[in-house]
Amino acid sequence: MLSAFPEFTIVGECRNGDEVLAALDRLAPDVVFLDVQMPGVDGFEVIRRRTPDRMPAVVFLTAFDQFAIKAFEDQALDYLVKPVSEARFAATMKRLTRHLRGAVPASRAPAIIVTTSRGATVLPLQDIDWIEAADNYARLWTGGRSYLIRESLHQLDASVRPHGFARAHRRALVRLGGVRELIASRSGGVVAVLGDGRKIPISRRRRAAFAAALRRGLL
Repeated sequence: MLSAFPEFTIVGECRNGDEVLAALDRLAPDVVFLDVQMPGVDGFEVIRRRTPDRMPAVVFLTAFDQFAIKAFEDQALDYLVKPVSEARFAATMKRLTRHLRGAVPASRAPAIIVTTSRGATVLPLQDIDWIEAADNYARLWTGGRSYLIRESLHQLDASVRPHGFARAHRRALVRLGGVRELIASRSGGVVAVLGDGRKIPISRRRRAAFAAALRRGLL
């Protein structure tokens, strides 16, 4: 796939995390395509030992889609899930080129990678309206469309809560920045009205915490 981008040259290949750390010192590359699971030292441990500030641009290339949020928290530029289509790879290379030319800010918005029939799609958390439980999966809603990921709502809760999400009820997480208003329902409950008009009920036991989180976000 890289052969289609002659402006990039492969300067080294590594079989495990220890070799990656040695190669970073020896070769000083501008970009590293990094797997998550490797013998011995994994991809995240490579970044931890090297420290994010001393890492080149990182693109994770892996078969595991469940580590996407952690990858972006560790300042990865992109996260590719195998098998990678030529179109998805080309989009990454375009983004990478812009980054190396200084057109992309150093900070990256946290995101979730979802696998579709066309390949992998990056969903920035700021574009997700709400997340609902679907047995051992979770369904992400954005702009009226939904994506199913192989991760439970409980697992997602800890990852997305620092980025402006709050639990509405046992089976729903809501992005606070997308809440248009809180209104009383006819049954005496409270619902959060999202930007697209969807109404998410707020359970009685979570009502005070949800309202407080919403107020903090507005300050």
